[in-house]
Amino acid sequence: MTDTTGTWLTQEAYDRLQAEYDHLVNVGRVEIAKEIDDRRQEGDLKENGGYHAAREEQAKQEARIEQLRHILRSATVGEASTDAGIQSGTVVVAEVMGREMKFLVGSREVAGGTDIDVFSAQSPLGAALMGKHPGDETTYTAPNGNEIPVKVISAEPFGG
Repeated sequence: MTDTTGTWLTQEAYDRLQAEYDHLVNVGRVEIAKEIDDRRQEGDLKENGGYHAAREEQAKQEARIEQLRHILRSATVGEASTDAGIQSGTVVVAEVMGREMKFLVGSREVAGGTDIDVFSAQSPLGAALMGKHPGDETTYTAPNGNEIPVKVISAEPFGG
């Protein structure tokens, strides 16, 4: 899996995001529309904090729906492999600037309820590691312009 344009997801993560999307579209939209209507009935909209809060919540919900739609549409679902080196879906242990770090190269959506740090495959660190194997050394450019040395210690498919 070397495609870095979409989002790699486990089947569990895909199902979880699909369920969230379905709930927001089928239940959440109805609930927020009712909330807005109830607040509208309270009177003057200029001074109605509840109405404005409900509209703000609606905007956040619609943004999340669009985000989920994009993720689900572009998702690659399956098991990660390290045969071709580090890819989206790989848990990496690396020495970064002399400090050992463990993180997932992939999507926060995949990490779900875990506490593992996540770097996307498009991030400077993630991009520098794509295709690398344990023992490989590389660098990436930090936002401040410094070159950061990285040595891959281990890489294994994300298991959830």
